[in-house]
Amino acid sequence: MTESTGSGSRKGLLLAFLCFGVFMVYLDATIVNVALPNIQQDLGADITQLQWIIDAYTLTFACLLLTSGTLGDILGRRRLFLGGLAGFTLASVACALSGSIGLLLAARAVQGVCGSIMIPVSLALVSAAHTEPAARARAIGIWAGLGGLALSAGPVLGGLLVDRFGWQSIFWVNLPIGAVAVAVLPRLLTENRPARSRRPDPVGQLLFIAAVAALAYGLIEGNNRGWGSGPIVGSFAGSAAALLAFVLWELRRPDPMLPLGLFRSPVVVVAGVVNFLSLFGLFAAIFLLTLYLQSINGLSTVGTGVRFLALTVPIMVASFAASVLAARAGSRWPIVAGSVLSAAGLLALTRTEPGTGFGGYWWALVLLGAGVSLTGAPATVALLGSVPPEQAGTASGVSNTFRQVGAVFGVALAGALLVRRLGDGLPGALAAVPMPDAVRSRAVALLGDGDLSRIRLLPAGLRRPVLQAVGPVYVDGLHLVMTVAAVGTLAGGVCALLFLRGARDRAPAPAAGAAGADRPAAEAAR
Repeated sequence: MTESTGSGSRKGLLLAFLCFGVFMVYLDATIVNVALPNIQQDLGADITQLQWIIDAYTLTFACLLLTSGTLGDILGRRRLFLGGLAGFTLASVACALSGSIGLLLAARAVQGVCGSIMIPVSLALVSAAHTEPAARARAIGIWAGLGGLALSAGPVLGGLLVDRFGWQSIFWVNLPIGAVAVAVLPRLLTENRPARSRRPDPVGQLLFIAAVAALAYGLIEGNNRGWGSGPIVGSFAGSAAALLAFVLWELRRPDPMLPLGLFRSPVVVVAGVVNFLSLFGLFAAIFLLTLYLQSINGLSTVGTGVRFLALTVPIMVASFAASVLAARAGSRWPIVAGSVLSAAGLLALTRTEPGTGFGGYWWALVLLGAGVSLTGAPATVALLGSVPPEQAGTASGVSNTFRQVGAVFGVALAGALLVRRLGDGLPGALAAVPMPDAVRSRAVALLGDGDLSRIRLLPAGLRRPVLQAVGPVYVDGLHLVMTVAAVGTLAGGVCALLFLRGARDRAPAPAAGAAGADRPAAEAAR
C-alpha cells in the first residue's frame, strides 16, 4: 500500500507529529549533558558511568541505524514508527524513575534502540506523504530543521528543567509529547511499504554491534579495570575478531546490510572519516566542557546551557549554508575550511583555566560549531554525489553511522584520557594542600575516578582548597583531550585535501533525487 495523500492540512498534521518524534530523539542527544553533574551527585556516578549515560544511548542508536530501514520495509513503516515512538516514551519514563545508575543506563539503551528506528522510518514516511518534488523538499527541510533545533535547544532547555525541577525532568518532558503523538498519529498514518523489500541481516547486525560495543567498552572501562587486564584486552581482541567476521560475512551476502563495495570509492571513505572525526571532537568537547563549567567553574545548569548556545546555534545556522555551498562550489574546500575552524576552536579551548569567563572561550565554541557544520554537510553532499541514485539511501545510512560511532568514541576516549590524567596528577596536586596523610589518601581515592561531587564527603574546611588543587589537573586533562581532537579533525581535512582533489564534487541532480526519493528514503540508514 502507499501513503494516502489526503488533504494539505492532514499532511501538515502528519508532518508535525512525525517531527515531534524526531525532536524528542535529537533532544535527548544533548539535553542530558547539562544534567550529568546532578546525576553524578544524586546517583553517585563516576566519570566512567557518566560516559555510559551518553554512550548507552549513542551506541545503540549508531549500531542499529543501518538495519532500521530494512525492518520498516518488512514490518511496515507505520507500525514500526509507532512502536518506536511508544517505546521511546516509555523508556524516557523509566529513565526518570531510575533510582540507580544501572537502571538509568538500561533505560538509556532502550531509548537509543527506539530512536534508531524513528529517525530513518520517519524520513521515509515524510517522503512518501509528499509526492511533489517541491513539497517533498520543503517537508524534508522542516524535518531536518527540527532536528537541528532540538540539538540547539537541548542544553538550554535541559538547564532550565534541571535547575527548577531536578534531572529527572529532562526525561519527563518526553511523556506529554510522546503520549499526544502516539494518540494522534494512528489516525493520520496508513501502512506504507516499498514495492521491493530487502531481507534482514541479523548476523551482520549482531557482529557490527559486537565490534563497536566491545571497542567502546574497552575504551571506557580501561582506566577502572587496567589497560592490561583480561577483560580489557579481551574486549579489544573481541572487537577486532567481530569486525573481521562482519567484513567476511558481508562479502558473502547477496543483499548485505552494508554494501562494502561502496568503500571502493575514495569519496565514500573520505566522507566517512570526516564525519567520524568531526563528531568525535564535538562530543568529546561537549562532554568535558559540561563537567568543567559546572564542577570547576561552579556554573548552574541554566548558565551552562546558555553558554552552549555559542556552540549549538552556529551548528544549526551553518548546516544550511554549508550544504548550499558544497552543492555550488564542491565539497573539498568547505571540508578543509571546516576542519581548520574546528581544530582552531578545539585548540583555543586549551587556553581555558579554572575560572575562565565566557569571554575567554565563547568564540572558540563558535569556531567549533561552524567548523563541524562546514565539514559534516559537505562530506554528506560529496558522498551522495558519488554513488548511483539507487544507493543514495544506503550511502546516507553509512554517513549517519560514521557520525554516531564518532560521537560514541569521542565520549569514550575523552573520559579515558581525563581519568588517566587525574590518576597521574592528583597525588602531587593534593600534596600541596595542608591536611593529614590519611585524609589526603582518602581524597585521592574519592576523586581519582573523576567524581568531583565527592568533595562534599571531605571535611568542610578542606573542600574549597581541594577543589582549587584539583581544578588545574582536571583542566590539564581537558587540554589533552582537546589537542587530540584537534589533531584528528585536521587529519580529516588533510584526507579531503588529498583525495577529493580533481573534478568538482557533483551533488545529486534535483530531478533524479525527487523522482526516486521514495526508494532512497525507504533505504535510509540501512
